Amino acid sequence: MKTVAILGLGASGDAAARLALHNGANVYVSDLNDDAASATRAADLRTLGADVELGAHDVARILAADTVVVSPGIPPRAPVLRELRAAERSWISEPEFAVRFLPGSLIAVTGTNGKTTTCVLLDHLLRDAGMNVALGGNLGGGLAPAASELALMDPSPDWVVLEMSSFQLADIDRFRPDIGVVTMLAPDHLDRYPTVDAYYADKARLFENAGPSSRWVLNGESPEVLALPGAAPGARYLFGVDPRPGLHAYLQRGILTLRLEEFGEEPVISRAHLPLLGRHNVANALAAALAARLAGLTPAQIAQGLRTARPLPHRLEPVLEADGVLWVNDSKATNVAATIGAVRSLDRPLVLLLGGKDKGEELGALAEASLGRVRRAVCFGAAGPRFVSAMTAGGVPVEAPAPDLASAVAAARRAARPGDAVVLAPACSSFDEFKNYEERGRRFVELAREAA
Repeated sequence: MKTVAILGLGASGDAAARLALHNGANVYVSDLNDDAASATRAADLRTLGADVELGAHDVARILAADTVVVSPGIPPRAPVLRELRAAERSWISEPEFAVRFLPGSLIAVTGTNGKTTTCVLLDHLLRDAGMNVALGGNLGGGLAPAASELALMDPSPDWVVLEMSSFQLADIDRFRPDIGVVTMLAPDHLDRYPTVDAYYADKARLFENAGPSSRWVLNGESPEVLALPGAAPGARYLFGVDPRPGLHAYLQRGILTLRLEEFGEEPVISRAHLPLLGRHNVANALAAALAARLAGLTPAQIAQGLRTARPLPHRLEPVLEADGVLWVNDSKATNVAATIGAVRSLDRPLVLLLGGKDKGEELGALAEASLGRVRRAVCFGAAGPRFVSAMTAGGVPVEAPAPDLASAVAAARRAARPGDAVVLAPACSSFDEFKNYEERGRRFVELAREAA
């Protein structure tokens, strides 16, 4: 019987352990945490036959395992991983482990921003067309389960849509999607990666096992995305909002349009009928539509699915409009590129809430994008003072830094005028005040409703 060692007992580690047990493996799970949630998961796994250790990692047991699965929350410089490297022992990510038990076709989506929306759109399009599809991977906030949970489904799905983070791609081995999608790239996670190039290098591992039958849906407006595959084999299909030669999905005279060699030009749906805010969501819809067409859907099926799509929580989510002021929750905008996308997406003067836990990104581009669009920036949290300095230097009117989100919302309400949009697009993680961006977004919605 094979032995599987699993490092980390979060949602993905728990799912991987259950999958390994289901397939008859001896399972050892370890996690440095020993909190209540970990203890509950540990107790459940022990009843299923797993050996679970909390508060420590037994390196000797890990090295003796046939397969080692590492959860994405364990940073590359963690002591246990340094010990495994010193012993020249390899490991894999949880999605890599899961897909070994998934016989269906695989669509993998990565990118800095837009990947969750694109995944959810793809799942909706395929499901609406009557296909047996499952959605999972790196989708937070309960939007989808870990990949290993999909591998436990009976019957197995015919199509699997997985969101893949750079942390998960870093530890793949044989992972090869039938259709791979890259939404966009921008600097991110510089608190974990030493350079932007190192971050992009992990994203590029999506193409590592490409073959002649691989199909790649790529952002044709991003030089960084276009460079990512290098010489990897497979067919490339490009999307972009503005029509240009070489694109296979684009917006033409207000119509989302596909153009594949075997079908010619195919109008799909008017942008006016797309129930999602923002130019970047047009790009996400084009990526999803193109991937769905490659998966076998017709333009009519894609149009029907897009027409019935709904905005995701915390992603340019309209909260309410009161006294002429639109309140928008974009808490998922945890990096500068995402916030710039939000700023450029709305055709109203903005009162923009910026701040949280600093990721160390350069802020000049954000100030430049905000000039003339942001009527006032309200900066808050641990990163508030740095954002005040950057926006002030860029000529953007700024409120004095607020200590927390509640104070920032109150200041935004005082500053907002009829016709404005108050937008939480903070360009930071939430960890100075909240446990995740979902909690921050929910609190913003509460505060917005109280303020309105």
